[in-house]
Parts: sequence; structure tokens; C-alpha cells
Amino acid sequence: MTSPARHESVASETLNLVEAVAREFDDIPREAVVKEDCLRRGLWFTEEALRSGHEYARKSYFIFSFDHRPLEDMADAPHRDDAPEEIALEGGPWGFQRVIVSVRLNPDSPWLIELGDDDQPVLRCGDTTVCQVAFSPRPPYYGQELDDGTPITEVAPSIEWGYLLYLTVFRMCQYFGKEEECQFCDINRNFKQQRALGRPYFAVKPVDRLLEALDRVVASGSRAKAYTLTGGSVTSQLEGLTEAEFYVRYAEAIESRFPGRWTAKMVVQALPKEDVQRIHDAGIVIYHPNYEIWDRELFERICPGKARYVGRDTWISRILDAAEVFGPERVIPNFVGGIETARPFGFRTEEEAWASTGEGLEFFMSRGIAPRFTTWCPEPLSVLGKETGPATLRYHVGLLRTWRDTHARHDLPAPPGYGEPGLGNAVFSVSSFMDVIAPGTRTLPARP
Repeated sequence: MTSPARHESVASETLNLVEAVAREFDDIPREAVVKEDCLRRGLWFTEEALRSGHEYARKSYFIFSFDHRPLEDMADAPHRDDAPEEIALEGGPWGFQRVIVSVRLNPDSPWLIELGDDDQPVLRCGDTTVCQVAFSPRPPYYGQELDDGTPITEVAPSIEWGYLLYLTVFRMCQYFGKEEECQFCDINRNFKQQRALGRPYFAVKPVDRLLEALDRVVASGSRAKAYTLTGGSVTSQLEGLTEAEFYVRYAEAIESRFPGRWTAKMVVQALPKEDVQRIHDAGIVIYHPNYEIWDRELFERICPGKARYVGRDTWISRILDAAEVFGPERVIPNFVGGIETARPFGFRTEEEAWASTGEGLEFFMSRGIAPRFTTWCPEPLSVLGKETGPATLRYHVGLLRTWRDTHARHDLPAPPGYGEPGLGNAVFSVSSFMDVIAPGTRTLPARP
């Protein structure tokens, strides 16, 4: 861990950087600037803040680790079991409107949540109090176990401040090893670290177990409005099924038991059009065929399995085909914001990286498809996370501006399935793209 003197120096540098970036991008809310820095650097908590007596949703590790340290390196810290899933930043000396931030643990982060003078959590950077902090609310079904003893949070955790049920039904990926797996991704290694700690973390979730969990969710009065059905890629077969067949059976079961109850979203590979049609017919209304990074050479280096099994050009053409099935506004591919600059082969300047990603945004948004992004966390269990640190704060905030301005130029609606857009309303926690959408941006109904 960082020494006290070094920590104060880093804190001072961090605040100076935040101020400089906020001045350069004065049309981006300062709340989003701080949020992006917390996402790229991670957060830490005092034990007193974690023990302050209120109930909150603990970090569920719903698919990736989203941490800057392996869990075994935090064995003596209460954070390993008690870190909240998300925090809300609001109020304080800087007058923040609410923004929701995914918790990414880093004991060396300059961003510290501790108790303020009124014994309520605050966000501090060194001696500077930035804002007040609330921990993610605990859904009413948390703490329950299924009939077989499985904790319900292993099957149907809630994120985005309770808006979304995140249903990872395959916790591994068939892109194995450095030669195939996406270089920023730690899904397989996170599975192994969770299992090594003896946590209930299953590779494949049986359909019946998932339905039982959703029965409990409904009975509890949960306020969740959407679910994401996802998991690792299937390159051959899983339980004798192709990727589309495997995931579609879950969608069909959920929509048969709970027709139209939630906005149904699915994150899988860019699949052939006939498979996409099956996904749509099963009741899924939003499709996320994540392309991760736009640049051709970097796609092949950073996503070698996807490049080999599908190919960049085919991936992009399948996204366009999917728009014919779902409608362009309901095809929302993700890219991982920040890996564009990752060493050793990423872009050397922010300007080059903005230009490349901006080209991809223009390509899709001009066709009515609005990609979203996740702010990259360099997880040490991933290949890239072992080799390099996060992208710069300047890059992330400039990326927000690029995304917002391209979205506005094409007069696109706020991406559906993410809740209300705009500062103070948005709940999406792993990037700030929903926070920077302009007030008054039109929205679509949750289901077509």
C-alpha cells in the first residue's frame, strides 16, 4: 500500500489533474470528471465507513472482477467481503448532482470513502472533501437462499442502483488463453479466484435455478426494471448447444414465466442474422453484440479470439444485420473505453485515440445505432491489466465529449434499457455516457 507521504502527493496531483481536465472540458459536468477518475483509478474505504451500520448491497462480482488487485491480495481487508456494489456521489462542497459509480477496489487509490464530521460517508482526496456518499441500496430479496442453499445474489444480483438484474448464466468464456481471450478481460481468471476462495460461483446456472431466483425477486417487490442475460462466448458448443441455442433457452424460459415484466437485454457475440432473429423471437428487445474496439489492427491484437472466429468485418456487418431485426436504436454494442491507448501497441496520444473511436461512433450512429462504452479497469488478472495502467483522465473525458456530440449530431434517442438519462437521473455506473446526455433528449419506450 502507498505510504502516507506518497498518498498525500498523489492526492494533490489527482485534484490538480481533475481541475485541469474540468477546465479544458468545461462543457462536461465536473461530477462526470470525478466519476471517470474513480472508475479508472479505483476506490478505497476506511473500515469505519464500511461498518457505519446502514444496510447496503455488497459487491457481487457479477461477471468480471472490476478490481485493481486480486482478492487474495486483500485478504486482511474488510473490503473483500463488505465493499458496496456501487456508490452515489452527491452534494458536498462542490454541489454535485447525483452520479452512480461502480466500486473498483484499489488500496492505492487517492479516492477514499471515510466518515465525515457527521459520521456519514464522504469522498475525500487527501484532506479535501469532495462530496457526500451513499452506498447502493440493498434489494429486498438479498440475504435469501434458494432451496438448494445457493445465495440468491449468486444467481440474480442487482446493479445500477436496483434498476437492472444481471444474469450471468455462463461465468466462463470459451476464448481461453492469451492467444484467444480478449486481452482486457478477466472473466475466466475471476471465476477461478472466486472458486479458490470457496465462494458459491457456478460455471453454468441451471434454468430452473434461475427461474426460482426470479420468483423470489418478484415476490420481494424488487423495483428492477430490466435484466441483462449474458455470459462468456461459446465457440463450439456448451451442454450440446450452440451459443444462440444456449442463451435463447434462458430467454424463452424467463419470458414464458414473466412475459414482458422486465426490459429484456442480451449480451452475446455478433451472431448470424438467423440466430439474432431467434433471440428477438424469444422475447429479447435489446441486443448488445459488443465490438470492444474500433481500430482494425487493435481489434485483432486485443480481441484475437473474436478476430479469428468471427472477424472484424463480419462482426460489424452482423451488427448492421441485427439492426434490421431489432431496429437500430435497440442494437447497442459496447466498446471498452481506454484500451485504445493501452501499451504496448495502443495509440500514443489522446487525439489519435479519439479520432479512431470517433470514426467508429460516426459509422454506427450515422446508421441509427448508438454504441455505449464501459470505462476500462486494468484488472491485474487480465493480460493488459498486468502490463499497463489505466488510460488518462483527459482521454476518458474527451471520449465522453466525442460520444455526446456524435450522439447529439445524429439526433438519436437516449439508449433504451438504461433508465432515465441525464445528470442526477442516470444509474449506469461503469461509465458516464448516460450522465452527459443533454436534458430533454428524447427517450424510447422500454419495449417496442
